[in-house]
Amino acid sequence: MSRDFSVRDSSLRLLLAVILGSVTIAGALALGFRSWLNAPLNLSAPLTVELPQGGNLRGLLSELRSRDILMHPILLRAYLRLDNKANKVRAGEYRLEPGITAKGVIDKLLAGDVVEYAVTVVEGSTIAAMLRELHGQPKLQRTIPDASREHVQALLQAKFSDRPSPEGLFFPDTYHFHLGMSDRDLLALSHRRLVLVLEEEWSARAEGLPYKNAYEALVMASLIERETGKASERREIAGVFVRRLQKGMLLQTDPAVIYGLGDGFDGNLTRAHLRAPSPYNTYLNPGLPPTPIALPGRAAIHAALHPEGGEALYFVARGDGSHHFSSTLDEHNRAVNKYQRSVRRKPESGRKGP
Repeated sequence: MSRDFSVRDSSLRLLLAVILGSVTIAGALALGFRSWLNAPLNLSAPLTVELPQGGNLRGLLSELRSRDILMHPILLRAYLRLDNKANKVRAGEYRLEPGITAKGVIDKLLAGDVVEYAVTVVEGSTIAAMLRELHGQPKLQRTIPDASREHVQALLQAKFSDRPSPEGLFFPDTYHFHLGMSDRDLLALSHRRLVLVLEEEWSARAEGLPYKNAYEALVMASLIERETGKASERREIAGVFVRRLQKGMLLQTDPAVIYGLGDGFDGNLTRAHLRAPSPYNTYLNPGLPPTPIALPGRAAIHAALHPEGGEALYFVARGDGSHHFSSTLDEHNRAVNKYQRSVRRKPESGRKGP
């Protein structure tokens, strides 16, 4: 009996020693791992590393190891595998600053804290100009060769799918993107933004407007956007156009004619241009042009839906960016003589009337 107790006692002491040793080792390893996680990496200058779309996280961490920045990348991969964290890492570029720790790298990866770039689409630009701006961004993938309808129509929601042109169906704004995104992604984002803004403004429109639907208001907004760069004049110009539509008068807006001329326009609008047949020639065709002629911003859309009251039916550019508004043809002709007869007629003239 005493011998059995002795054997059992020895076995128990051995087991306890093994358990204690294991706990001690595990504690030391945990402490060491925590210390490693929170130690600054060997990074003396900012560094941008890339995780491509569909790329392998192993490659990114191996790159850091090859540069002697991150030791033991296998530990980081193992940590990220917990709870499938590695599957949550977002593709893109990650900027690492001096002083960042391994845990800081993990936090960046899991937060998707990628480097972002910005591109601005200016109000009044065209879809062709917008694509040129997008295609000028070296970090943005180019998937759409040009602005032709067939290349962008698939991006448009059903309510716009029957439109004859993608012109005007994208919202001018500043958009942010990261490596791995494409021109198609930003166009889709811009279109959704336009739909939202247009729906908001249309739902709060003034009464008695001569538009059949929100799309016609968008067409009008594009004319306003191209006619003036002065915020204070947008509603005045909208008022002139709305009253002309209500009276059955021709809109006679130069920017629409110029848009219809396309690449053939050399910068000098002539009387021959005003007589040339075109769906966009508002000197010949009554009503609005068939499509927008530019990408209008929210202010122009708001002006189209909240035109200023009054009696003005004409306006002419003064040459300083502002316009003179007239309610009679005689007054308008005098203003034209004053501001434009002595200078060569320019596309931005904004002349309304014969």
